[in-house]
Amino acid sequence: MKLKVLSLLILTGFCLTGLLYLGFTSGWINPYSQAELTPWLAPIVWEGTFDPKLIDSIYKKQNITVATTVFALGKYTVFLKDFLESAERYYFVGFRVHYYVFTDHPEQVPVVKLGVERKLTVMTVKSSNRWQEMTLRRMERVEKLIESRLVKEADYVFSLDVDTKFYGRWGAETLGDLIGVIHPGYYHTRREQFPYERRPESQAFIPYSEGDYYYCGAVLGGKVKDVHEVAKTCREQLDIDAAKSIEAAWQEESHLNKYLLYNKPSKLLSPEYMWQDLVPQANRVKIIRFSQVIKNYADVRPNP
Repeated sequence: MKLKVLSLLILTGFCLTGLLYLGFTSGWINPYSQAELTPWLAPIVWEGTFDPKLIDSIYKKQNITVATTVFALGKYTVFLKDFLESAERYYFVGFRVHYYVFTDHPEQVPVVKLGVERKLTVMTVKSSNRWQEMTLRRMERVEKLIESRLVKEADYVFSLDVDTKFYGRWGAETLGDLIGVIHPGYYHTRREQFPYERRPESQAFIPYSEGDYYYCGAVLGGKVKDVHEVAKTCREQLDIDAAKSIEAAWQEESHLNKYLLYNKPSKLLSPEYMWQDLVPQANRVKIIRFSQVIKNYADVRPNP
């Protein structure tokens, strides 16, 4: 009960910075505990840990703008319609939202009816013949967008995968300085089994003796300045690896996990906020809010 109260206090905006255990990088976490707080006292958002009306009312008074980037390159434009339509039904409903759609096929961006104070900007980019290159360039593009526009136009920013769909509420409970989303495939796995980059020569390297959670690269979010620092650092590390002809095991996701290990997220989202349609709903997961859709990768990726 005490942990739940503490989690709710943090979730609704109370600052407990003085309690953060910033030096924690390799202490053991019981992956089966499914706690509502991390060892450094950041809340883990599950259904039942927040009051939707209360937390929305707190952030609506701040008159915030939430920028949202989505990358639809090549044949991935096929996912845009479901993504946008479901987002308009569930994603930050009642808040000011600005979508930025990065695509090499602007003519294929669907016309979707948007709510009040919600708009969409198409960002045309060059095509790529490797899906790995598409994901590797995302950090750089987010970094540049923040520097050129979002630093003046938005308060928070989320970068979301396009091959996804919203199935439930995604609201102000997800806001914070820096957000990490627990990967649905590894929230009950021992850290030794996390698919971190294990080669010491890579900038994304994490040894088997370290690790908190395995974070999903499909979602990156937080305050604009904090997400900028993530994107900038990961882009720099990606460039160093590229100069040595190294590509981390899971591209930008590997570098994101390295960053979040040593720069603790202020809030974690449970797998409710990033599930996979092909996986049956687990008992602990009471609601699926956002999920990767089932697809044939051979049909949408330009290379294996």
